[in-house]
Amino acid sequence: MTKLMLLEWRKLNRLTVISEIIIYSVILMLLPTFFIKVILPDMGHSYATAIELNGFIQMGFILMGGSLINHVFIEEYKNKTMALAFSYPISRKKLFAAKVLFIACFVFVLTLCSFILSGVATYIINQFNHMIDGPLTSSDIMDYLGTTVIRSVAITLMSFAPLLLFGIWKRAVVPLIICSIFSMQLPNFAQFFGVKPDLVVIVFAVLGAISIWLSIQLSEQLGET
Repeated sequence: MTKLMLLEWRKLNRLTVISEIIIYSVILMLLPTFFIKVILPDMGHSYATAIELNGFIQMGFILMGGSLINHVFIEEYKNKTMALAFSYPISRKKLFAAKVLFIACFVFVLTLCSFILSGVATYIINQFNHMIDGPLTSSDIMDYLGTTVIRSVAITLMSFAPLLLFGIWKRAVVPLIICSIFSMQLPNFAQFFGVKPDLVVIVFAVLGAISIWLSIQLSEQLGET
């Protein structure tokens, strides 16, 4: 399985993917302080509110997951390399499982690192340009670490919500990206409709998990080209 995952990395246009990673990481690292300073300057801010805000900002990596689905699945179907992969002496379920695991590990590690970088950047910027009230406590740090792990898992699962329909069955890039943007943004607006944002996150995470399971289970019936 590890060799198959490494093969997926070698097949990627690595320059494009690394460029995306850098852009996503820099933007998401600076967004929390930008929101606190520019978008919501009149609100009283504590590290607790900064932690909650960052938890939703990091959902930008759902879009990164959609981009990887395009590279790993859709582009391979369009380039006819998926049919070649099906000729390997391994089952299609194992092949699809390796692709899914590759994307999942990629998104999870990137999100985890982004949370850490964003947290450190927010603390350092706040030392030079005071925006957050009160000191950083050990309780804040523990809460942030918990949020980092839980949200990273949720974001990873949410990124797979469009996998079956748009990534494998329809193989449509634009609807895939639109679906990723929708699942990324909906938790931010859920409260305006009287719905708890965390509930939306859970629903999309479950949908992502179902999409993964069905994609692997139906890999034999989804066609070669």
